[in-house]
Amino acid sequence: MSAATLTISSRNYSSWSLRGWLICKMSGLAFETELLSGTDASTRAELLHLSPSFLVPRLQHGDVSVWDTLAIAQYLNEILPASGFLPKDVAVRAHCRSIAGEMHGGFINLRSALPMNLKARHTDFRIFNGAKGDIDRIVTIFEDCLARYDGTYLFGDRPTLADAMYAPVCTRFQTYDVPLPPRIAAYRDRILAWPLMTEWAEQALAEPDEIEELDMEF
Repeated sequence: MSAATLTISSRNYSSWSLRGWLICKMSGLAFETELLSGTDASTRAELLHLSPSFLVPRLQHGDVSVWDTLAIAQYLNEILPASGFLPKDVAVRAHCRSIAGEMHGGFINLRSALPMNLKARHTDFRIFNGAKGDIDRIVTIFEDCLARYDGTYLFGDRPTLADAMYAPVCTRFQTYDVPLPPRIAAYRDRILAWPLMTEWAEQALAEPDEIEELDMEF
């Protein structure tokens, strides 16, 4: 299979880079990771939500270039269908895709008010109504999936695309000390303890702080 490179913008700040990396890892694809500098203007625009189009994460696989997270997932599912990051049952797979799509296209208030920052910890963080509505919806999604499929992850006993898409939210729940029901808190902790997440977090903690605007005191 052709050599592959995943280009990301930041392990500490970029939720989309984390999602793309998790999906590539879950697929079993052998790939290298290329990290863009935080001093790059386009990278800063993405991380500060100032760019209308995000070109990272970007997967280069031979002559194929894919730069949207869900497009990366669809591509990898096509070339590596046995990877298992989408459920086998067609109805469950449709539900998983719907949940992933909701994250892909929504929750703007949460992203803006609670930016991803793995190094930061904020206690008694004030959550405004817009972000609170997003959090309530995500908690409802988690509760429904955990109850419906009775597993340790959203769609059973192994991580799927949905878990990869919502993993950055779990980091936000930790960073901003968001109060959660016990079962949802347990799921958050399970995602944070996922070996792929701990691998990513360890590298994020060693990453230079290059985006001062995202290291501000709230």
